[in-house]
Amino acid sequence: MTKSKLKAGEVAGTYQVVEPVTEADIINLAKGFARRKLARGCKITQPSQAFEHLRLLLQDYEHEVFSVLFLDTHHRVIRFEEMFRGTIDTSSVYPREVLKAALTYNAAAVILVHNHPSGDPEPSDSDRRITQQLKEALGLMDIRVIDHVVVGSEGCKSFAEMGYL
Repeated sequence: MTKSKLKAGEVAGTYQVVEPVTEADIINLAKGFARRKLARGCKITQPSQAFEHLRLLLQDYEHEVFSVLFLDTHHRVIRFEEMFRGTIDTSSVYPREVLKAALTYNAAAVILVHNHPSGDPEPSDSDRRITQQLKEALGLMDIRVIDHVVVGSEGCKSFAEMGYL
């Protein structure tokens, strides 16, 4: 959707639709807002703050996508990056590549996130194994894994909230 279809409202953060919009326009606009909420410099004090944004960005994929939210020492976003794409029920994740990216961005912490195209956000055994491998690899460089969020159309599951970290 082009910005010309919207006009800023009188109250900050509100908009008026000035031209007809499609469902696809609305979804694309929402995804743009979600990306801005995860933009460089935004502080994340609780992973749950990012759940809805992550869900909006990842829930519609028909294949697994493994992403990382790279954070600085104050848990401000450095970068959100989709790192690996997989099939309908699995994604190959390479700890070396995640570590390399974390060092490139000088990240102090990360939030791991991936989707389950089935819609069920319940973590699998392989999700738990790769999280442990990433935690160990990143830990060698003093980079903390704050959370691993699994996104599905039925919601999000947090490893931290479930006691897996």
